[in-house]
Amino acid sequence: MVALYSSALDGVAANPALPTPLLLRLIAFDGGGHGPPFQALHRLGLPEPAVAAVLTHPVLNVRVQFAMSGQAEPEQRARLADDPSPKVRAAVANGPEWTHDPRTKVRPLPDAVCGRLLNDPEPSVRSALLYSPHLAPSFLASLVRHPEPAARRAALRVWDELTADGRAALLDDPDPEVRRSAALCACPHDARLTAALLRDPAALPEALSRGLLDRADAERFLAEGVHRVELAGNPSLPADLVDRLAVDPDDGVRLAVSLRPELTEARRAAIDFTVAPRARGDVDWVAAGIADQEVLRRAATSAHPLLRRAAARSPHLSPDLLRLLAEDADVVVRTHLAVYHPDTPEEVLMSVYAQLGGTGFVHVQQQRLFTGCSSSW
Repeated sequence: MVALYSSALDGVAANPALPTPLLLRLIAFDGGGHGPPFQALHRLGLPEPAVAAVLTHPVLNVRVQFAMSGQAEPEQRARLADDPSPKVRAAVANGPEWTHDPRTKVRPLPDAVCGRLLNDPEPSVRSALLYSPHLAPSFLASLVRHPEPAARRAALRVWDELTADGRAALLDDPDPEVRRSAALCACPHDARLTAALLRDPAALPEALSRGLLDRADAERFLAEGVHRVELAGNPSLPADLVDRLAVDPDDGVRLAVSLRPELTEARRAAIDFTVAPRARGDVDWVAAGIADQEVLRRAATSAHPLLRRAAARSPHLSPDLLRLLAEDADVVVRTHLAVYHPDTPEEVLMSVYAQLGGTGFVHVQQQRLFTGCSSSW
């Protein structure tokens, strides 16, 4: 009976016309020990009396849920940064895990609040902050000379926005892991750094896949026959070596070549590659352009199934590309749309339901709620 009431009250709580007095009653609702309806804590534009009630709510999970709400303003969530519970403070530090529309970007906490959380006595809170996907570039850049190596590693996430002095400091960092990570950030434009990384077994695969390669090194690794898949995806690989790898005896190598961004559709079609039936479509240059309409158009209109699958994972598809992929014969493309795009046509959702069955479709619908969604598809 409680579950039935909870479901009904969730619907009431989601009503945008809900009067504040009734909202306050829902926030105070015990729910058989489960607390208020979920939607009461994740409404857009909660009035101040409701925010105040949540911030002082005696049920710990209520404060945790509000700290993770993608609908709450960062200034509201920041008011929980001094909560007595480290679980609440860690939730504030990590930030929202989902929004109603994955196309919206979560506004970060103020830098000053992040600074307080980074100095929190609880390691879990500090760790949650440094792994948060919602930190402002200005805050991350300020960590270049932080005494903790984990904080300096976080600064690498905004490598291209750092000053020359900041990048130099990280390349000369006293911590070897920070130095290695900084060099991997810089190597796509630095052949000297790439050559040094190729001598480091821990950095070799990534350096080979993205570093600025000297031709002699590229030929050496090609001749040795090691890490050819990584080599096949390197943007700086000379065209004649790309051609050689396009006919490599290893199907994985040929597949990696077929995904290179500079290839024409005709050149892609000329490569003999195989795509696994359930392969997700992890294509770096498409993921990097997840909101770039030109990149999405190239991928969505390609004959290569992995490129279309990669495009279908974007919530930023234009209406015409959404319609195009909704009619795709590839079941993984349509399933990605059902998971990632909030405007997926009803007929696609129904077809995914028919193919996956009820249990699988519930999983898809759950994934549609989360911005960082990840599934076996």
